[in-house]
Amino acid sequence: MTDAVKGPASYFPSIEKKYGRPIAEWKELIRSSPLTKHLEIVNWLKSEHGLGHGHANALVAHTLAEDKAR
Repeated sequence: MTDAVKGPASYFPSIEKKYGRPIAEWKELIRSSPLTKHLEIVNWLKSEHGLGHGHANALVAHTLAEDKAR
């Protein structure tokens, strides 16, 4: 029995399918952005890259949590 993916990462398959970019590419974009605040980055992804709020929020939350854990 495998554990289901939970949290922000559970959105990743649908993000890749809908927007045609791998998650690593989205994370690279987020990390290269001059923006640092969660909601600023979410709004930037929505306005500049056409992501929906839930998908943008999941990417930002996961990326910032990853960076914080480093």
